[in-house]
Amino acid sequence: MRTSPVAACLAPLILAATLAALPALAAAQGAVLPPLKTNSVIASTIPGNGDVNPYGVVQVKRSTGRLVAGNILVSNFNDSSNLQGTGTTIVQVAPDGTLTLFAGINAADLPGPCPGGVGLTTALAVLESGWVIVGSLPTADGTSATAQAGCLIVLDSMGNVAETFSGALINGPWDMTAFDGGNSAKLFVTNVLNGTVAAGGNVVNGGTVTRLNLRLSEYAMPRLESITVIASGFAERTDPNALVIGPTGVGLSVSGGNDCGDQGEDQDARLYVADTLNNRVVAIDNPLTRSSSAGTGHTLSAGGALNGPLGLTVTAGGEILTVNGGDGLITEITPGGRQAAHAQLDSSGSPPGAGALFGLVFDPRRGVFFVDDNTNTLNLLHR
Repeated sequence: MRTSPVAACLAPLILAATLAALPALAAAQGAVLPPLKTNSVIASTIPGNGDVNPYGVVQVKRSTGRLVAGNILVSNFNDSSNLQGTGTTIVQVAPDGTLTLFAGINAADLPGPCPGGVGLTTALAVLESGWVIVGSLPTADGTSATAQAGCLIVLDSMGNVAETFSGALINGPWDMTAFDGGNSAKLFVTNVLNGTVAAGGNVVNGGTVTRLNLRLSEYAMPRLESITVIASGFAERTDPNALVIGPTGVGLSVSGGNDCGDQGEDQDARLYVADTLNNRVVAIDNPLTRSSSAGTGHTLSAGGALNGPLGLTVTAGGEILTVNGGDGLITEITPGGRQAAHAQLDSSGSPPGAGALFGLVFDPRRGVFFVDDNTNTLNLLHR
């Protein structure tokens, strides 16, 4: 089930060498998006039970169990009746568009607490050892009035639920990114229900980012060692169309070490967060090791092409890509905060592209994979 410590330590070096040998999409700093001119539909994300509203997107890096390297996992937030916070499926999409069901999660069969049940969010991660973690922000009827705290659900590489992580610091897990160290992992999770439902649509500054430190073993499921709030005070509110709006996309940039014995692992690490209601992307310093909240961090980029940024990812070169909830644009931001480029990913609906974009992932060989909620598809922006 688990990558050996040696393989885990060598993996980043092997990946870097491999990418260096490939035709680069980015010929220079800030040039990730400009060469990508074509938007193609890869596959529908609707599984056999009819779940819709694709949210989370993550790429499988290593084949194990039913997970196939290069494939894309997608989590669905709505059921077939289009009720928000009731989706229960994760699908796997191959490069040729073949769709298979990776997991269908039954709330009644969960092995641990998950207040409210199952409603799978954008919070989706897959570790090289084959463990898949997905967030749940469930509702009873698709409305924010019935939203509950939910949990993180851990599945094995065959799609079987193994355990849940829940508690006071996990309250409406909305998006997630992961640092994978082979023997350990760190999950970074945004939470959007801290006082939100009680405020009845008014803005409250209760959104958080929590870091979950996991110990990984070849012989047992991941063990949760600690949970730490590393950022707090983000604006959040309920919304009749989006259910809840708050800090969404998170992306990690690490260039100063790893969990392979390098004590300076956090030297050049940054966590980027899409602060949706404040129309900006912020940076949290020292995310791997900090023991206290950085508040809302410091503003990396605001305004400009940003219009309610939601999903966010970071390329191997450190470029930040984020998609708008307001108009269907994707924006590229340099590590220094300059908005280097933007492109239209979705123009359907009224206003065009509103509420269509959530999860995305950058593949240096192929382009930007992203889900489109308006069409319930996985798309690819490419050359």
